[in-house]
Amino acid sequence: MTWDRRRFLKQALLVGGSCLLAEEAFAQAAQQLLTKASAGKTASKTPVIPKKIIAIDAGHGGKDPGAIGAQGTYEKLITISVARELARQLEATGRYTPILTRRNDTFVALGQRVVAARKAKSALFVSLHADSIPNNPDARGFSVYTLSDKASDSMTAALADRENAADFVGGLDLSQHSRQVKTILLDLMHRETTNSSLAMAHATLAKMTPAFPPLQKPHRQANFAVLRSPDIPSVLVEMGFLSNRDDERALREDSYQRKLAGRLTAAVDSFFAA
Repeated sequence: MTWDRRRFLKQALLVGGSCLLAEEAFAQAAQQLLTKASAGKTASKTPVIPKKIIAIDAGHGGKDPGAIGAQGTYEKLITISVARELARQLEATGRYTPILTRRNDTFVALGQRVVAARKAKSALFVSLHADSIPNNPDARGFSVYTLSDKASDSMTAALADRENAADFVGGLDLSQHSRQVKTILLDLMHRETTNSSLAMAHATLAKMTPAFPPLQKPHRQANFAVLRSPDIPSVLVEMGFLSNRDDERALREDSYQRKLAGRLTAAVDSFFAA
């Protein structure tokens, strides 16, 4: 019998802050699973597997153009285009229900993006971006970020500061719980989410390489606001550098975007199959 640890920890946080109540909630949930499993053995119908909800976050938008390429390409337009194609391909598999944190060229606060993903009960959060380093036009390639309080290098730290400048993101309201229970449950949930985020990052690197050129040290860590959800595995994919003419030209091509979305879809499949 399998059990979603993040779902249990989330429910435990909501039962009133009592370790005893948390244990009771787990016992009740486990009994329900056993009852359903027993009933399923005698049922003649094929069980319906619910589709997993995937939150796709197109970076920037509206008054926030994001990076601007060497040829004037706006990051916000690249990210929404790839996000729509990724949503189309994920839905076409029949295994996922994709949601977009923004559907058009509008500004959506960073915190609202995370809230929307959590409200939809998303099983995974994928944020799409395209970087720019005007003083280093030779830099190119994709990279995948997971959350960390400490950036992996100075370039990563500067990037996180730029992306987070739009606004601030809030967390769970756990004020009604005791400090001890809150600390224990949030720590457990954070570990589960962090491990799952790392697994998705590794799946993305495996499926993207060698079809797409990776940045040196392609898996990086930074304190991005959109990666701070305590209960949703989250990754941020920098699809390339708009400050590099080759990357910019490729990211503007429909065929390249379709191929990129296809590799990301394969990464999502690999992540959930693990």
